Formats: sequence, C-alpha cells, structure tokens
Amino acid sequence: MQRRHFLKLGALGVAGTLAADFRLRADALPAQDERAPRPNDGKPHRFSFGKRQFLLDGKPFQIKSGEMHPIRIPPVYWRQRIRMAKAMGLNTVSLYLMWNAYESEPGVFDMTTGARDFARFIRICAEEGMWVYLRPGPFVAGEWDFGGLPPYLLRDPSIVVRTKDDARYMAAVRRYFDHVAPRIAPLLVANGGPILMLQIENEYASYGRDLGYLEVLRQLWLERGINGPFSISDGLSQIQSTHTYLPGVALGLDGDTDFDAAQAIAGDHPVWMGEGYPGWISSWGDADFPKDDFEPTLKQLLAAGRSFNLYVVHGGTNFGLTSSGISRADGSGFSSVTTSYDYGSPINEHGAPAPAYHRFRALLAQHSPRSLPEVPATPPMAGFDPVQAKPVASLWDLLPAPQKVHAPRSNEELFAQNQGMVLYRKRVRGRQLQLTGVHDYATVFTDGNYVDYVSRVVDPRLHTSGKFALDGQERVLDLLIDSFGHIGNAQIYNDRKGLVGGAKLDGQTLLDWDVYSLPVDDALLQRMRNAPAPSAPDRPGLFFRAEVTRDVEADAYVDMSAWRKGYLWVNGHLLGRYWNLGPQQRLYCPAPWWRKGVNEILVLDFHRTRGATIGGATSLHG
Repeated sequence: MQRRHFLKLGALGVAGTLAADFRLRADALPAQDERAPRPNDGKPHRFSFGKRQFLLDGKPFQIKSGEMHPIRIPPVYWRQRIRMAKAMGLNTVSLYLMWNAYESEPGVFDMTTGARDFARFIRICAEEGMWVYLRPGPFVAGEWDFGGLPPYLLRDPSIVVRTKDDARYMAAVRRYFDHVAPRIAPLLVANGGPILMLQIENEYASYGRDLGYLEVLRQLWLERGINGPFSISDGLSQIQSTHTYLPGVALGLDGDTDFDAAQAIAGDHPVWMGEGYPGWISSWGDADFPKDDFEPTLKQLLAAGRSFNLYVVHGGTNFGLTSSGISRADGSGFSSVTTSYDYGSPINEHGAPAPAYHRFRALLAQHSPRSLPEVPATPPMAGFDPVQAKPVASLWDLLPAPQKVHAPRSNEELFAQNQGMVLYRKRVRGRQLQLTGVHDYATVFTDGNYVDYVSRVVDPRLHTSGKFALDGQERVLDLLIDSFGHIGNAQIYNDRKGLVGGAKLDGQTLLDWDVYSLPVDDALLQRMRNAPAPSAPDRPGLFFRAEVTRDVEADAYVDMSAWRKGYLWVNGHLLGRYWNLGPQQRLYCPAPWWRKGVNEILVLDFHRTRGATIGGATSLHG
C-alpha cells in the first residue's frame, strides 16, 4: 500500500456496541447453514481471465473484495470479521501473508499456532461462502515491520533484497515458498478451495525496474504447483515509468482509477482496483486519526461493474513489535505507524461497524442479486475503573553482560536482534556530544542522571538534533536506544536499528564501547519479575505494575494518556507501543487476553519515575 491520494484529516466517531450473546470461544460462530445459497461449494471451479474481465466457471465475475489480515486479528474473532465483510455485501476476502510472522529465524517456521494459522483463516472464508485473493509477498508493505521481509536478512551488511541477483535473498525466498506452497495448493479454487488468484510481489514498480525478478517469482510458484492465475498491484504511474507489467497477469491499480490507460498496458487481461482506500494509516504525531470519503469511488466502481479490493475493510491491530516505520524514498522524514491499525476502515479495530460500513452496505445491496445477510453482533466491550501503577523494577538492574565493540554497528549485526533496545556505555570527558544515526529513539544519561532524548521521528514537538551539552567532567555516558519497526514502504530495504551512525564528543569520534542487548521479549519480562526493587528509583527506565479485576469476558481499550512513551503488557501479552505524542492514547486488548478475576498490567516507560493511572475504555477515540 502506497500513498497515492490526498486524505482529509478529522475525527472518526465510531460507537462500539456490546453483544451479550457473543461467546469468547473459537467455535462461538459456527459455519453458515449449508442450505443457504453460496457460490463456493467446496467443489473445484475454474477462475480465469476473459477479455478484460474475470471469469468464474466461464461466466463474468466481479470481485468485490475487502482486505483483512489474520495476523492482526485474534483468531477467536476471525469468523465474525469475515461475516462482517460478507454482510456488507462483499464476496471476497483479500489477505497478505507477512513472511516474517511465519519465519522468525532462518528455517524456523510456525504456520500453525494462533493467528499464524492462515490456512485455517482461509478455510473459514470458504465455510462462510467467501472467495479469497491471496497476497503472499515475499514483500507486502502493509505498514508491517520491514514490509513483511524477515529482519534476519539485515544481519548481513551487504545483502540486497527484492532482487533475483542476490543469491542469499533468493535462497530465503525459495525456503519461504517451499513452506507456504503446500499449504496454499489444496486451497486453490481449482482444487475445491476459495483462493481465486495469487499476487506476485507487491508494488514492485515503486521499488525496482527488473521485470525478470517478477518472472522468477512467478516461475518459483509454478514449480511448486501453484498455477495461478496471478496478479500484480501497483500505482499506474509507477508501472508506466518502470515497464514492470508482468505479461499474462491481472493488473491491479492502487488508488488509481484511469482504467483505460492501464488497459493499454495489460492488453486484454483484466484491470481492476487492486487497492481502494476507504481510510488511511495513522502515524505517531498525526494531528488526528485519518479518514477518507471513498463512497463516490465505490459508486462508480459498482455502476461500471468493475472489480475492486477495499484496502482495508478491517485493519485490526499491530500487536507487539509488528508496526512498521515509514519514510520518504531517500529514507528521510521518518515516522512510525501506530499500534492501532484501525485505519478508519468500515469495520473498526474491535469488529464494530463504523459509519462508512452502513453507507457501503447500502450501496452494495443495490448491486446484489440477493438480500444481504444480517450484520453480525459486535464482540462485547467493557472498560474498567482507573488503577494506579507503581514502580516494581528498573531496566538498569536487568543488564546482561556487555559486548565490547570498537565502533557502533546495528543491533542486527551485533546481536542478531531485530528490534527492542540496546545500551551503549563509555566513560567520557567533554562538553559537546553529537549523535548521528540514532535508530530510532535515545535517552541520554551521565553517571545515571537523565540528560535529554533524541528522536528519529520528525515532529516539531520533538528533539531531533542529537546535540547534548555535558559538563566537561569525567562521566559514564549511557545511550539507551529504543527502536520502532523497520521501514516497510516499498522504496526502503536497509533500515537497521541501534546506533547506526556514531557519536562525537567535542568533535572527536567516540570508539570502544560496552554494548548491552535488551530485546523486548519474554526473557526480559522474566528477568524483570525476578528483579529486586529498583536500585535507582529516580532514574527513568522503570517497569510499573498495576492490577485490574474484571468479571466480564469482553474486549477493552487500555488508556495510557497519563504516560509518556514505552511498552504495555496485559497478562504477559505485549499489546504494543504507546506514546503521548498521539494521536493514539488507548491500546486495544482483546477479551482472550484478559482473565476473569485479577489481571496484571505491566508498563515500561522511558521517562516517568512516578506511577500514574491506567484507565479502561470502550473505544479507540477519546
């Protein structure tokens, strides 16, 4: 997904509803009544390309698709979200596969547990009478960390991704395809499954010009028994500039509607709207949550019988460390996507219909040959009374053994660490400190005393110069560097984390550091639980703990508006990042992560040294 159209900013008022009859079990929503009319019946069908149109069993077929990503949705809610898309009037679900969600280390795959079981999600689509448009990468963008590519690739300082000419990258791609293809093959429409079409890469024209790379990817799928049909999706101007239309595939336009110009490229193969944007992403520092008026475009698409894919019909959440950074094509203007991927979409973050949902549903109903299903119930939502969090441990008491390095290098190269924190320590004497290449946020200390911070995120409210005044005395200098997600827009491929530039004191380069690896993972939480009370309670970098008692099975938003910047866990589940820069102040926690009775909330804040309140809310928006 790329920025291709202007968006107005404004508040998005979305009312959540409680559904007392919604039960939080994986089987809470059974498959639809088999007697109901349904287009995909579990039998083999033929999806093909006619002259400038899609054909299903030889008859013209209009794809009315909405995108959602199972990895961003608690599995207990998959069926409800799919049913919401169907009740809106869609007939297809589009989904990305985020490679790095399935291969954490080279050759270490998990495609079966929790939200990673994409094959189960696709089977539920079939049970609900929905077709599937599959977008497996290897690159997906999607505001997902590193655009879905595994960050372990960045441990090799010379690797080049998204090219057929780097054997190391292509070996990793082949390994990924080897694991994905056997799970896809039984789900293809020709084999009785719901998958109509498979996308080759994503928005490659926004990155490169080598049509041969796309040809190799297609051949890799064919060799593994995935025979298509295939598509590509990109902006029209990028395709025109790079000449990277892959002959024989459907051409999806992202945010563009000049179908005639696109048809001149695709010949008689189908042209459709591969991504149409009913909303937009939110980045830290935005004035508000964005929205867009897609209704006029949807009217035109429906009137013309043009196939389309809404990106997204439901966004979900960037749980944990999964949200990406974004930047300009040259890497400047860095910002970071919020934890919420609500996107201003027709189905909001916790599965309720937003105002656009009903408008779109009314339009789609006018072009449906049968009555639309009833809108499903929204999962229950319940807040909780504010609680006070108290400090329980200090990050400074949890440091592992350091690694000695001569010159700074990235976390990926030093520690095989994808994200999280790293601490640089050195004894110094001087007055003017200059840091460069801080990826992405550093707090600076001398002899344990907080000096200031520097942010890579560009915002007039933030300190971004990297210049610090010291007192000229001999001190222990600590640089605690935290990271956001790797840049995931199409043009960037080498966004490594940590101190990737360097440090100078009074103009002299600082070398010979002790460096400590501090990934934000379960091991860090375990060390925190076994740690004593903070030895330096007035030094920022503290963990705080609160307890919340709940007697309902319901989602909730955790309100962090009293806090500064850091990470939030509920019962050991990392919800993600919070930051008082806004616009997001509340983090979504689904019901399966809460317990009836006492619940533990943990916070790691980079600035606060005193506890603050944590509230419960029923919506993303205050």
